[in-house]
Amino acid sequence: MVDGLSHLTLVVTNLDRTEAFLQGIFDARKIYDSGDDTFSVSRERFFMIADVWVAVMEGDPLPCRTYNHIAFKISENEYDAYLAKVRSCGLVVRDDRARVGGEGRSIYFYDDDNHLFELHTGTLDERLLRYTRGKQVVSP
Repeated sequence: MVDGLSHLTLVVTNLDRTEAFLQGIFDARKIYDSGDDTFSVSRERFFMIADVWVAVMEGDPLPCRTYNHIAFKISENEYDAYLAKVRSCGLVVRDDRARVGGEGRSIYFYDDDNHLFELHTGTLDERLLRYTRGKQVVSP
């Protein structure tokens, strides 16, 4: 039986740049650095973002940007501060998609290795409740 999420692994071209990114945006806490050792596929570092273990390993970046993404929860009152933080890092911010009112707001942005991240203010329960009311779409 699956007991929950163990960890996320991202392949990145530059561990130092990714560490600065994770700490600067997500307040990630580094818990491990392999240094020059390669216990797995390549050099790696482990971080905690809230209670999520995020592993980053050196390698080739994703060949293109897609909508596949990792979403982290933020509160509605933190939205503007996080948007300013993301923009101050010079990251590519993707336009939000059309939304129905009540499903929360999102900030989508890419790292230098084409991974898409989302900072989202809503919850699954809020979204499901809103979807049961119909499809009246509002602009982002």
